[in-house]
Amino acid sequence: MIKAIIIDDEQHCIDRILSYCHKYKDSVDIIEVVQTVEGGLESIKNTQIDLLFLDVHIHNQTGFDLLKKIKHINFDIIFTTAYDKYAVQAFKFSAIDYLLKPIDRDDFNQAIEKVIDKSKKEHFDDKVQVLLHNISDGNQQKKISIPTNEGYIFIEVKEIIRCQSDVNYTNIFTKNNQKITVSKTLKTFEKMLEDFNFFRIHNSHLINLSHIKKYTKGKSGYVTMIDNTNLEVSIRRKEKFLEKMI
Repeated sequence: MIKAIIIDDEQHCIDRILSYCHKYKDSVDIIEVVQTVEGGLESIKNTQIDLLFLDVHIHNQTGFDLLKKIKHINFDIIFTTAYDKYAVQAFKFSAIDYLLKPIDRDDFNQAIEKVIDKSKKEHFDDKVQVLLHNISDGNQQKKISIPTNEGYIFIEVKEIIRCQSDVNYTNIFTKNNQKITVSKTLKTFEKMLEDFNFFRIHNSHLINLSHIKKYTKGKSGYVTMIDNTNLEVSIRRKEKFLEKMI
């Protein structure tokens, strides 16, 4: 049985989570509901839990404030939040689940079933540290959690030179000559990295514009990256690419 706590200051959101959890009453036990950061910290300190439903904004504090006060996180977390571009971006970078308010039943089911199906909670503490690193004000060196067969690799976004599509997989190439294969599409990384000076120059190639060595003209042209890889720029993306480079 998964023991869970809800920390949220909106009763209607609490009621919705409780209602959705009824379907999983044989797998998930909501042992406490708390409406403040302080109360949440006390509950976590005194109870061994497996799952935390954590609101991002709790009165005049945040769920991130709570996490910063916990030395070791050995439980899963599902965040609940009204839409916040930067918070959502941080969740995606750290590979931590989140639910947008008002919480959709199908989204809830997907998140809770992922927790139920887990055989072990690998690297969750590290993922939270990546989240807190990325959410910090003024922090420009964003980190990303990359899932692999062995677990997760945590790297700074600026270390990524390029991403290359391989059907439903993506190969990520870094400055220290790593090649990381991920079972996610290139479009996933395009959406995640588009605000960080990355541009998709071709159906198969997403590049970090900061790591271009040169551009060679031609019908479509090609770029040479700092790892000396030559990559074609597709004709239909050429104009937008050149606009980015000016």
